[in-house]
Amino acid sequence: MSDANSKKRTIIEIHALETIAAGNLNRDDTGTPKTVEYGGFTRARVSSQAWKRPTREIFKDLLDPRDLGVRTKRVVEVLRNRILARDPETDEALACKVAESILHDGAGIKLDKPRAKKKDADAGDGDELMQSKYLLFLGNRQYDLLADIAMDALAQTDPIKAVKAEKKRIKQIVTDDRSVDVALFGRMVADDTDLNVDATAQVAHAISVQAVNAESDFFTAVDDVKQDSDDEGDAGAAMMGHIEFNAATYYRYANVDADRLNETLGDSSATAKAVAAFVRAFLTSMPQGKISTFAHGTLPDLVVVNVRDTQAVNLVGAFERPVEPDYVRHATEALVRRQKELDEAYDITPVHTWVVRIGDDTAAAEGPEGLVDERSTMRRMLEGLESTVAERLSCQE
Repeated sequence: MSDANSKKRTIIEIHALETIAAGNLNRDDTGTPKTVEYGGFTRARVSSQAWKRPTREIFKDLLDPRDLGVRTKRVVEVLRNRILARDPETDEALACKVAESILHDGAGIKLDKPRAKKKDADAGDGDELMQSKYLLFLGNRQYDLLADIAMDALAQTDPIKAVKAEKKRIKQIVTDDRSVDVALFGRMVADDTDLNVDATAQVAHAISVQAVNAESDFFTAVDDVKQDSDDEGDAGAAMMGHIEFNAATYYRYANVDADRLNETLGDSSATAKAVAAFVRAFLTSMPQGKISTFAHGTLPDLVVVNVRDTQAVNLVGAFERPVEPDYVRHATEALVRRQKELDEAYDITPVHTWVVRIGDDTAAAEGPEGLVDERSTMRRMLEGLESTVAERLSCQE
């Protein structure tokens, strides 16, 4: 293979149009659905953070838990529990001290006492243990390896001294984190940049393709006992209030740099599997804000997945001018037109494109004037994507 071909990149783009009826997926500090001004019009918005967490939650069903991480401040509690799980007879206080020493003295993670709870609040397990000053994203395999060091140290006369003697090894364990979600979403430790992991996935804020204004739902709740009373009947409400919501067709976008992900995971097959898991999880995930009230569990109307060897391209410019009803049909036409024009103008035609779609309104994405000749299914798209990524990465090894 020539040097030119060996340097070809493998970038995966995910574009989706998803219609969500009444809902409040992601609200601000006043309870109002988040918005953004774009193209001179107010759009509904769902932050990238609001979609990343449910995406990570789905990973638990798609990947080996050992290949995933834990994001928490309660790092001492997590490590202590791993130690006690290996030997329940270990003195709990000593296990805590060893865990603290491994994380602080060995890994260089700054620990602090947790914020004091209110006097009438019950302290739960782990509430009094030292915590990291920031949310730390650390792999399950790293915790297990650190627990191994803890068990060796506990077998010594002076466990804390034994831990400090393993400082270099401890730091290396934390630095060599190959957890899939840590590699995808990254890790930032401001106090020690050696522990940082650059994210290999990018997730955009989802915005509505049309102009949207929030609406308000006034509600009342009836007291069941009061209602059954012969004297009071159902007069009046026991509670009343209002919830703001909106309805929109969203443009969702994310990308993954498979080359950089492969550098972290170190295996082309594992990287391809991680890419497919991310695409599936991102497309099928849903923010949980007020979901019990609105039951807004939907799936995309249109999915376009591209593999590029140039750079990732966000197609949000297709909606700089708000689309008119029918929203899905006009948004699909705008999205297809935007990609085709950019591909031609900048000579960045994708290596491969898959389209998963439902309904007649998304027909513009398929056929001679569309992005593909024939639509795919989610399963066939994921299988094809995994195979394509694995093949491209293996050729570069």
